[in-house]
Amino acid sequence: MSDENLTMIPHGEDYPEIRETVRAICANYPGEYWRALEDKGSYPVEFVRELTEAGFLSALIPESYGGSDLPLRAGGVILEEIHASGCDASSCHGQMYMMAMLLRHGNEKQKQAYLPAIAAGDLRFQSFGVTEPATGSDTLQLKTRAVRDGDTFVVNGQKVWTSRAANSDLLTLLCRTTPLDRVKNQTEGLSILLVDIREALGKGLTIKPIDTMVNYDTNELFFDDLRVPAENLIGIEGNGFKQILDGMNSERILLSHESLGDARYFIDKAVAYAKERIVFNRPVGQNQGVQFPIAKAYAEYRAADAMSRMAAALFQSGRKCGEEANIVRYLTAEAAWNAGEACMQTHGGFAVAREYNIERKWRAARIQRLAPISTNMIMAYIGHGVLGMPKSY
Repeated sequence: MSDENLTMIPHGEDYPEIRETVRAICANYPGEYWRALEDKGSYPVEFVRELTEAGFLSALIPESYGGSDLPLRAGGVILEEIHASGCDASSCHGQMYMMAMLLRHGNEKQKQAYLPAIAAGDLRFQSFGVTEPATGSDTLQLKTRAVRDGDTFVVNGQKVWTSRAANSDLLTLLCRTTPLDRVKNQTEGLSILLVDIREALGKGLTIKPIDTMVNYDTNELFFDDLRVPAENLIGIEGNGFKQILDGMNSERILLSHESLGDARYFIDKAVAYAKERIVFNRPVGQNQGVQFPIAKAYAEYRAADAMSRMAAALFQSGRKCGEEANIVRYLTAEAAWNAGEACMQTHGGFAVAREYNIERKWRAARIQRLAPISTNMIMAYIGHGVLGMPKSY
């Protein structure tokens, strides 16, 4: 079945022009394009370039800096339609969710220096360095250190699962500027540095790609006396954890829209195949064992879609949205995975044939339950941070 006609599942009426234009672009990048990239382990240069030229990757940048000044929800719609069309936005979504952090906490000089070039496509702002091998999701225990030395910070440490570093010009780096044993609260002493990867490579920064089960540009980063100009400090030194929450919340909300798109993709494919596949002289979709899992996946998709709109609205209004951002990340990841499972079962053996594109999307949907945050960590956050039960870690 071709991916070109995946439009059966209803989607929101908001931003119809954006949705239509994104779908038109994605039609130029069918399943064989993504399979060929996977065979080579290559980055989708042409796809990212076309999205950039269309202005979609600068959608959240204010007009005064060359962007479209659209709200977070519009950015989510772009990512949703990319995934609902069978394409993959993981190659470029970082540029969207890091905008909030730079816009809310960067100074005017930094905004003027970077945002117009990012909006024009002259700079790629795609990479977010937070996770470390020894600390994982325990961000407050990270070990990467940045020590002030005159007008520079000297950075030493290591990051892992740093996506798109090999195809980005700028890196947002979370590091500790005050040792953990010298702060009263462990959330203190963390700072954000903007690293120019072009200048840093070979001068204290080493990038090592990580081979994964999906064609996802993720890397291990090594910092060895890397010097970063002090003027590249984002916001207030030592207040980086609070600042980076804006980036994390926007990340979770935006990436949740990708999961919504994947859920739509899987449900579309499953419904179409369930209607057309005849076994024992009847469509397989006539059997409740096939029909009900698809119907359940659709119900989960609709519920998750409603939550995504709420979370995006809260973020846009500047209100606290940590609870909603985490819940929507959980609901959409589960909805996408369950829809993928229903699609796989509906197609039976054909689901594993690469030409159907289901197994590629199914593998990617599994990652959504791990990144950018594990669904188990979300449960722990809700249990303790929202419901007030004893902390489990």
